[in-house]
Amino acid sequence: MEHNCIFYCYRKTRELTHYKTNKTEKIELVIFDMDGVLADIISSWKYIHDYFKTSNERSVNEYLKGKIDDMEFIKRDVFLWKENGKPITKDKLVEILSDVPLMNGAKECLKNLKEKQIKTAIISAGLDILANRVAKELEIDFVIANGVKTDKHGRLNGVGVLGVRLMYKDWAVKALAEQQNIPLEKIATVGNSCFDIPMLEMSGLSIAFNPGDDCTRKAADVIVEEKDLSKILPFIER
Repeated sequence: MEHNCIFYCYRKTRELTHYKTNKTEKIELVIFDMDGVLADIISSWKYIHDYFKTSNERSVNEYLKGKIDDMEFIKRDVFLWKENGKPITKDKLVEILSDVPLMNGAKECLKNLKEKQIKTAIISAGLDILANRVAKELEIDFVIANGVKTDKHGRLNGVGVLGVRLMYKDWAVKALAEQQNIPLEKIATVGNSCFDIPMLEMSGLSIAFNPGDDCTRKAADVIVEEKDLSKILPFIER
């Protein structure tokens, strides 16, 4: 699922509540987007497409126009991934995504937050296979992402598991905040694209990390241009 500012602008014309609050609140939870933030790739979905030399451009265009929903988008993506003419197994996805590198500074950043007893989470419309791997390596507390189901032979059947709607990451933030009984003003969010804006505007402190567009920069309280995740620490600890 590729980034496109047009999609956020469509959301912006609908209902989007702003929750900006007192930035002096002590942060208790930091929520990270995954692709382009914790993982040094554009998109976990695109990473798979690049591996199989497939393209989901048509689905992207129809998704941005509101002609298909998240579940149909996932279904179409999955049906493009073939090996010897057959749907791939989930194990194949695990194998492919095992090569995805962590973002520079991610280990230092998460280690520091853990030492300060600040909880951490991933909220991503990317694949939960990668999100769970990243969370394990970085000792992240919570993961909300999207998955894929398999048939009795272990092959992908086109059915998705929708944990995060790409356009509504703020819903996932709110749900996690309520579940953990953490006020929104004590949550920091870190994102890099226009699809992260709803969650950036939901939290008490928002950080645009190496943002890819101006609308993301404008939505954030803090902008970190360098591809080093440890650079966000001074803003969380102040």
